[in-house]
Order: sequence, then structure tokens, then C-alpha cells
Amino acid sequence: MDPVTERAPKIVKSDEEWRELLNPAEYHVLRQAGTERPFTGEYTDTKTVGSYTCRACGAELFRSETKFDSHCGWPSFFTPLAGDAVIERPDNSLGMRRVEVLCASCHSHLGHVFAGEGYGTPTDLRYCINSVSLRLVPDPR
Repeated sequence: MDPVTERAPKIVKSDEEWRELLNPAEYHVLRQAGTERPFTGEYTDTKTVGSYTCRACGAELFRSETKFDSHCGWPSFFTPLAGDAVIERPDNSLGMRRVEVLCASCHSHLGHVFAGEGYGTPTDLRYCINSVSLRLVPDPR
């Protein structure tokens, strides 16, 4: 069974409600599993300390401490928040074997995770996430 269907989303909206809530670019990526062009996202090179939340539902997904420079064109993290912040599922689209990353709260598409690429990170994982899927909430100083 598909792991996404095993874990029902905590936040459920109709397609029409998602279209009202999200702009066209956000809807395309978050609800239709699209991808923004590389090196165009607002968080690709961001160094601000804080948390990254799902742009669709606001669930906390990643912390800035786990963000690293992968130079791939999208924000990269070596781990999501502890617990069940994201869901990973096989993605065999586009003639490739990848692992899709979804928000566990609303099942919105975030990006993909890749392993074994040789980055000097604690997990050897690269969560390659679309900026348009995220919202950065800076830590108060």
C-alpha cells in the first residue's frame, strides 16, 4: 500500500479550496508535484536562522541548522525535523527512480530526497526542496 494513503493528511481541503489559498506557482508545485526552475527560488541561498514551514498548511518541516549549500539550484537540507514532519514515497516519473518528499500534514509536494551523493553532511542525504513549497519563519532575536 502507498505510504501516503496509510497516513491520512491532518489538513484536508478540496481542490477548489487549495486553488483559492495558493497562487498558481504554489498550486502547481504543492498540489500538482511541479518543480520550480533551478536557481530561481527565494530560499536557495538564504542563510537566515529560523524554521521552514509548509507554504500550504504552515506545518514546521525543516530548521535552518540543517540547510546546506549543495549548489544544485534548490534549497537543500540534510534532515527534516524529528518525528513525522514529512512523508517519503517512491517516484518513478520522468524515467527516473527518485523519492518524493511530501508534507505529512497536508500531503503537499515539497521536492525529492537523494542519498549517497557525497556531501559532507551528517546523514549523507539531500532533501532538495522547492522554495515555493516553503515559508521561512525567522527566529526572534
